[in-house]
Amino acid sequence: MKHAVRREDLDHIVQHTEQLWRELSGERLFITGGTGFFGRWVLESLLHANRSLGVQVSALVLTRDPDGFSREMPGLATNPAIALHHGDLTDFTFPDGTFSHVLHMGTTSSTATFNNEEPLAKFANIVHGTERALEFAVRCRTVRFLHTSSGAVYGRQPDDIAFLPEEFPVAPDPTVTAAAVGHSKRVAEFLTAAYAEKYGIQATNARCFSFIGPHLPLDLHYAAGNFIRDALAGGPIVVRGDGAPQRSYLYAADLVIWLLTIMGRGTPGRVYNVGSEEDVTIGELAGRVARLAPAPVEVTIAGSSPASPMRDRYVPSTARARRELGLETLISLDDAIARTFRSLQPQ
Repeated sequence: MKHAVRREDLDHIVQHTEQLWRELSGERLFITGGTGFFGRWVLESLLHANRSLGVQVSALVLTRDPDGFSREMPGLATNPAIALHHGDLTDFTFPDGTFSHVLHMGTTSSTATFNNEEPLAKFANIVHGTERALEFAVRCRTVRFLHTSSGAVYGRQPDDIAFLPEEFPVAPDPTVTAAAVGHSKRVAEFLTAAYAEKYGIQATNARCFSFIGPHLPLDLHYAAGNFIRDALAGGPIVVRGDGAPQRSYLYAADLVIWLLTIMGRGTPGRVYNVGSEEDVTIGELAGRVARLAPAPVEVTIAGSSPASPMRDRYVPSTARARRELGLETLISLDDAIARTFRSLQPQ
């Protein structure tokens, strides 16, 4: 099933990041995680900015599997503005030359997470991969370094906190190994701050929450992707749990605007939450996907309510990004779902 980023989304991104792209003209970026969900959107936006604005931005993309990426995304892999650098995040060979910006979006793969990757392996990959990316940033004399962290650094959201702010003093329980991403991303943020302080890199951290849009896998552990898959197959949309957990979803086109703005305009050393404050329960999300699907489908709630009264909520406060960087959620959740469906239809 084809995942296409439509012209309307690319125009939306460039419209809100035009000056950032013009400032990047002639620069070369180094990107980790460039073949994943975030990375594919960034690369498609880069090429569209080159075409529509006449800028000349290029990227070198680290990937474990250049042949596989070339088969899946030939339009990206063969474009002269994009080159692939074969290597693993934790020990890749440093390429020659200088890079003005490093976008460190590499992490443990979504497939590995879906297949219950061992916690120590997950932790080591994120921590050592971040340190390797920072070492390269020092070597290549980068000016700006963006690290995509995760809202998992906060651990369980307290019941009395509706929206998690960046300065809220919570963290994952250190004895819970299932929270390996949260633990490792906290260490990765420390490494980013320490390298920036020692070597004078202008580094920012983007704490990313939940997202929806083309390129989101439909067959892994992402509820939004699974619901869209079920709807396109004719239903029913199956909610595996009781549908009570609360989440919020930022559309991928808005995500790119936020990441580029944080990289180019964020205060060095600052952390910014990236996500939406438009919260829904998982059951409500399934209902919205069903309502916006190309054909009517039913929703099935497969699980029962847990005995524990603890609330499962994962929703950020985005006040800092709005106040300091002027960032907003520009595309509503309903529009995001509708756009994702459109992207999966023949063009």
